[in-house]
Amino acid sequence: MLARLHLLLLKVYRRLPVGGRRFVVRRVAPSFSVGAICIVERSDGALLLVRHSYRKRWGFPGGLLARGEAPPDAASREALEEVGLAIELVGEPTVVVDPKPRRVDVIFKARPAPGTDPASVRPTSPEITEVRWFPPRELPELQHEAAGALVTLARRERGPATAD
Repeated sequence: MLARLHLLLLKVYRRLPVGGRRFVVRRVAPSFSVGAICIVERSDGALLLVRHSYRKRWGFPGGLLARGEAPPDAASREALEEVGLAIELVGEPTVVVDPKPRRVDVIFKARPAPGTDPASVRPTSPEITEVRWFPPRELPELQHEAAGALVTLARRERGPATAD
């Protein structure tokens, strides 16, 4: 009985116009927030970390995407808004889906844009209380999302595990 009802609903769905299908999906599917995280690395390997006014641990520049904004644009905007640094994105992003808080993070590796002075970074948003460059082996205690972003990038760069 349930299988027949499911099949009937799928047939009705198929006949809906595209706008109607989108409406149904947006009402039925779980919603997630989407953010961009920038892991900015200086030429000497130091990583740019920020301390948010509403969090205790250190994190990376980043934030939620604006409606209709592309993730690379959000990453660049957030770095500029939070620490006054123009960045250049490096390589392809990595995506982390965290189902419990229903959050999707698009993680970008970046470097300071040519012609910018990495030493000039400073908090340029009320959200940020402190900005500092840290050598990779001397990182402070990180926010959950920041630590997860580093782990995800390390796994990606190491490549797929192979069985011996």
